[in-house]
Amino acid sequence: MTNRAYFGTDGIRGEANRHPMTAEVALRVGMAAGKVFMSQDARRHLVVIGKDTRLSGYMIEPALVAGFTSVGMDVRLLGPMPTPGVAMMTRSMRADLGVMISASHNAYSDNGIKLFGPDGYKLSDARELEIEALMDEGLQERLAAPDALGRVARIDDSQARYVEIAKAAFPRRLSLNGLRIVIDCANGAAYKVAPTALYELGAEVIRLGVEPNGFNINNDCGSTHPEAMAKMVREYRADIGIALDGDADRLVICDETGHVVDGDQIMALIAGHWAARDQLTGGGVVATVMSNLGLERFLSERGLILERTAVGDRAVMKRMREGGFNLGGEQSGHVILSDFSTTGDGLLAALQVLAVLKQADKPMSALARQFEPVPQLLENVRFGGGRPLDSESVKGAIAQAEQRLNGSGRLLVRASGTEPLIRIMAEGDDEKLIFEIVHELAGVVRQAAA
Repeated sequence: MTNRAYFGTDGIRGEANRHPMTAEVALRVGMAAGKVFMSQDARRHLVVIGKDTRLSGYMIEPALVAGFTSVGMDVRLLGPMPTPGVAMMTRSMRADLGVMISASHNAYSDNGIKLFGPDGYKLSDARELEIEALMDEGLQERLAAPDALGRVARIDDSQARYVEIAKAAFPRRLSLNGLRIVIDCANGAAYKVAPTALYELGAEVIRLGVEPNGFNINNDCGSTHPEAMAKMVREYRADIGIALDGDADRLVICDETGHVVDGDQIMALIAGHWAARDQLTGGGVVATVMSNLGLERFLSERGLILERTAVGDRAVMKRMREGGFNLGGEQSGHVILSDFSTTGDGLLAALQVLAVLKQADKPMSALARQFEPVPQLLENVRFGGGRPLDSESVKGAIAQAEQRLNGSGRLLVRASGTEPLIRIMAEGDDEKLIFEIVHELAGVVRQAAA
């Protein structure tokens, strides 16, 4: 794939007010993306922009607005809105483009820009490269005349619209009456919409992570810190806990005992339930190379397949569309339900889990662990620069590790697309061997990265 100057595996991301996550780059994104998505006809062109709760959103948003309006594109501001909500609003408002300002599960000090096409799907590599090419040249061409500048308005009921769309995905014959639910919104984009949707469906809702201040997004809360949710579930004797991340496109859950399960278990639960009712399409589930071997075995026992893709929900969605699958996702908690959404949606996935819980009439602890995970270990090695994976010592260590596994497990070593990390993952039935392989490889990568 062509080297990218700005876009990674999930849009543009970086430390706020440091390249590439600066107001200047955001301005360039707005101008370039506006030009790419504006056809030559005389109609007004529209972009919708949502964001999470990071302080730097107040810097990035107006810079994007300036870029889009300067090329004659109208802008509608959604305010704090989950990433999947922006995708939905892009389609429902017949917009040419949707933009989400978020760094997802990262700390407040980072931010990012994700782009959606008019169909609500994340942009293709080709489209992103087209935008990149314009960002560094030609920005002074095709600027709008003074009387053709874009207009800007705020959509005050955008959150209420998303709540209604989310509720419509929950079976009409069911309600959440009688369920006590802890919802941790990570002080992020869903801090209003998620508790509201659950409450309006009849649940007793215990809120956590719903007081954003610009700095506390994902801070000791949300899907990356599920212990806060689990603790509150035990304290309040709740039936289930749900933890979203900063932009609410992923989730983890816990049962009434506080036991936490990841996206693989969530996908297994939904897949089994849908398959039994002939609602699962494609003959199985699409997941990434990171998903546990236990999920693959669980599906195989039921005559279903697990199709693996590269990491990133965009790769998962691409394969789902190609193969006619309606369920896919990532171990990290991105769960894509293509009957309802064009990207991962933590709230929609949570509602499907709650539908299973209501219909099964069992405690969540009897449902949460659908399969026994194969021992799996992931270690991240941070590096300052260069390409550690090109080192001969690293290549040799990887080959040796694969030889030791001898087909009895899986090894994955890759560079993160969103952070300066090398991710080392191994899994297999021999836990001691997996532990040794990961730690030895991590040591070799650290030396190469030094």
